[in-house]
Amino acid sequence: MSDVEKILKEGELVVTGRLIDASNATLLAQCTLGDQSIKCIYKPIAGERPLWDFPDGNLAHREFAAYLISEYLALKIVPLTILRDGPFGQGMVQEWIDIDVEIDLAKFFSQDDPQLRKMALFDAVINNTDRKIGHLLPRPDGKLFGCDHGVTFHHEYKLRTVLWQWAGSDLNKEEMNSLESLQEILRTNESAKLQSLITPVEFVALQSRTQELIKMSSFPLPSTDWPAIPWPAF
Repeated sequence: MSDVEKILKEGELVVTGRLIDASNATLLAQCTLGDQSIKCIYKPIAGERPLWDFPDGNLAHREFAAYLISEYLALKIVPLTILRDGPFGQGMVQEWIDIDVEIDLAKFFSQDDPQLRKMALFDAVINNTDRKIGHLLPRPDGKLFGCDHGVTFHHEYKLRTVLWQWAGSDLNKEEMNSLESLQEILRTNESAKLQSLITPVEFVALQSRTQELIKMSSFPLPSTDWPAIPWPAF
């Protein structure tokens, strides 16, 4: 267990503010263990609003499931995420990422960037229905993270993203290897934690999406029955 993970899991969680643009309760918090303190995001399940197209499960569990998929794929593009109790009950706690304010996200998102390409593959696997420009978190050291993965893993194809620049493009060897590694994990008991976070039908759909991506060996195309880009895009 890393020092950051230990602090997030065992530290005292104190809410310091709220992100008012979020439709669900998204709280800024400080997590302190001994003389170490970490800034983080806390999303309590009690603060979630019901979604008509996601009637089962909850956003916090899907956020954590998305983190696990990022790890299984060896992409590491989701900030360290855990589930734990907090001041407002059980919820998702995620390490805060300070972004590079010099980067213009309105220009950055459409580039042919290897890290954005990884994000696009990740979104295809988790069936992300809300990849906005503002959900991209480029750090000053150049590492890219993504956030807000609560509306994911739907059993129907609902991919909505601003990252369509590789639609239909062939997957490279590294991407295929990542998908095949994920496919193997999904077949074993190693996926038990993941299965506890999403519904059985969502898990079967995840397996099917992974198999289809491997079979087609290419990035998916936008659906003709579902808006391809989330609104607002930022």
